[in-house]
Amino acid sequence: MINPRQIEAFRAVMVTGGITAAAELLNISQPAVSRLISDLQYALKLTLFERRGPRIAPTSEAISLYQVVDRAFVGLELIEQTARDLTARRSGALRVAAMPALGVGFLPRYVARFLSERPRVDIALRGSTSPTILDWVATGQCELGFAHTPIDHAAVLTEKIHGIPAVAILPPGHPLAAKDVLVPKDFEGESFISTTPPALLRSRIDTVFADHDVSRVMRVEAQLTMNACAMVAAGYGVSVVDPFTAQDYVPHGLIVRAFEPRIGFDIAILRSAQVPLSMIAEDFLNGFMEEATRFRDSLIGSGGTENGPQLVRNTEL
Repeated sequence: MINPRQIEAFRAVMVTGGITAAAELLNISQPAVSRLISDLQYALKLTLFERRGPRIAPTSEAISLYQVVDRAFVGLELIEQTARDLTARRSGALRVAAMPALGVGFLPRYVARFLSERPRVDIALRGSTSPTILDWVATGQCELGFAHTPIDHAAVLTEKIHGIPAVAILPPGHPLAAKDVLVPKDFEGESFISTTPPALLRSRIDTVFADHDVSRVMRVEAQLTMNACAMVAAGYGVSVVDPFTAQDYVPHGLIVRAFEPRIGFDIAILRSAQVPLSMIAEDFLNGFMEEATRFRDSLIGSGGTENGPQLVRNTEL
């Protein structure tokens, strides 16, 4: 009966071309290699090597056997390398779903940086509405989901990012661009582009303007924030939107200003309540939280709200 050590000695002889070199490769004595080869030949009832002067040469049977053995060793090495990569978070697969506010620009840019350091990682990035994202995470179709809050589901755990501030957006050359911080009164009589209800941010914005008794000219409703940003950048109207989408339209001429009182744009990070996150997903999530923190800090540093928003990682078990 053959054993793994005999196969290892056989492969070493085939790779190095001799008993002495194989012994050095395996860090054992030359007689030990010879004994392992002899035992293997006896167990297989095959002659694997023939002596030709001071050297040995593989038989045709040895060459055929080596093709199988080498494939097996390559498979084992691949398993070991994969395990090392997984431990080092350099390989694996991850399925992520995101709402449009994150999925259009901010998250794909983060994914690109994440993958640049992990060339063996595969990521599937999907986009949809918050209810659909919740369903994908709950049913195991996605490991991580980024949606609007509030989210409540028995099969899903939620980590909330609180207090990222919504921002005011203006077309190029608008007179309000002279101000660093805009308030509801500044929008009195302005053509205002709103998102369609029942969006949570839309509700919060409407409440703030109602509380300050400000009348806007509500002529356009956009289903997606990116549509509102595109229209404002094109010169029609003003709006208050999430800062992630607004950032993507600055290169198109959009002017972004802080807005007071602060209107929080909350993000719910969803994951399964039954299945622990993979190491890759943990790395991905931790990196995203750091990226969001840096983005938050950039809002504060650019003349944002007086006290600045707070980014809180809050896991509700």
